[in-house]
Amino acid sequence: MAELMSREEALCYLRENLSNKNLVNHSVAVEKILIGLAQHFGEEEALWGLTGILHDIDYGETAKDPARHSLLGAQMLEEKGLPAELVYAVKVHNDVHGLPRISRLDKALFAADPLSGLIVAGALIHPSKKLAPLDVTFMMKRFAEKSFAKGANRETMLHCSELGLSLKEFIGIGLAAMQAASDELGL
Repeated sequence: MAELMSREEALCYLRENLSNKNLVNHSVAVEKILIGLAQHFGEEEALWGLTGILHDIDYGETAKDPARHSLLGAQMLEEKGLPAELVYAVKVHNDVHGLPRISRLDKALFAADPLSGLIVAGALIHPSKKLAPLDVTFMMKRFAEKSFAKGANRETMLHCSELGLSLKEFIGIGLAAMQAASDELGL
């Protein structure tokens, strides 16, 4: 089996390839959500976390070319010798390619990617600008508002059902995971 890089190595590699601080924070938020999901399902936290950190590794180069996004990232991660399961999850998180989501990790990354944006937007509209006061009820109301956080694809988040989770459960796991990392996320 391929070896995992450490979290610090992954963050360094991410920062070498993404100069935008918000994109780095997004990757860390997705990492935290995936770790929360890994804990929920009894999956390998280190693998799931690294998948979250590295899922947009190519975005600095492919932001204006969605057809290349995630394919280049998967290639970069494969060349780093990372596990095939991580590489494939990164490849299929971009729905443009129409590749099947097979593993639980594939499905988790796909749904978690936009959830991070919805939760961050929820924090930013709160008077405190923090994650701590948010709860699932608040986030479910924001989810239902079509004009709120338009970039956070609701249809994609609803794929949490592929994991056997209701939307409420999924948001709860993601929110708790991000709240636990609020200092690192700056929220």
